[in-house]
Amino acid sequence: MKINRIYKDRLFCLLFGKEEYKEYILSLYNALCKTNHTDVNDIRIYTIDNVIYIEMKNDVSILLDSYLHLWEQQSSYNPNMPLRGRMYFSRMYDRYITENAYNIYGTTLIKIPTPRYTVLYNGAKDEPAFVRLKLSDAFIHEDASGDFEWTADMININIGKNDELLNNCKPLKEYMILVEQIRQNSKEMDVEEAVDAAVTYCINHDILRDFLIKHRAEVKDVCITEFNEQVFINGIKEDGIKEGRIDILIDFFKNAGSEADAKRLLNASDDEIKAAKEQLMK
Repeated sequence: MKINRIYKDRLFCLLFGKEEYKEYILSLYNALCKTNHTDVNDIRIYTIDNVIYIEMKNDVSILLDSYLHLWEQQSSYNPNMPLRGRMYFSRMYDRYITENAYNIYGTTLIKIPTPRYTVLYNGAKDEPAFVRLKLSDAFIHEDASGDFEWTADMININIGKNDELLNNCKPLKEYMILVEQIRQNSKEMDVEEAVDAAVTYCINHDILRDFLIKHRAEVKDVCITEFNEQVFINGIKEDGIKEGRIDILIDFFKNAGSEADAKRLLNASDDEIKAAKEQLMK
């Protein structure tokens, strides 16, 4: 199956990134932050783009309680999440400063929302229940790690890893039940059949029932795409096609990244850098 390299939403974003389902967002926020907010109108969705790239996603961002949150769902462990998070937050802060017409060159200290970055891991590979990933682990010179830091809290949301969190957020728990159903079905069925059977199972067992009935076709399309994503990325590696990496490099250079850092941090080749620069110029 050919996978569209650019698509608009992920299942996680459909559930936790839409105005229509702000009660789900609030439930996840309260479960993660151990708060008890009740007014969904306090939430401002702050996700940057409508387009999400396979290898570089910004799933859901919200503003609440003077905190700027970024939630990302990941199906594979990635030690570079702190670097990616710093790049995302730089865009969001740029937007925040522009919207509020703040003068960052003035003598008055500008107050900005405090960042909170959470990676929700639900991959099949066994990973710890919680890991705090640090940007300083990527620094070449370890003696500078105490001066600059950016972190990403990776929380394993597979069933059995953080059950208290899942029990405190019913939509997240039911989301994981759907994911697990697809995984189990795919052992005996093709992807499309596995997804359809999982959606039917969840509707019949009152798991995300109303959401799945309303968005059944969209959910099936998104789940099929997501499930095949890893196969697609493996195909990129096997065939030597670096389109996904080129997109990362383009964003990296847009954020003032240097060629030297692209080689050091992203293991970019000279050909990839050249292709990214050419596309950026266009």
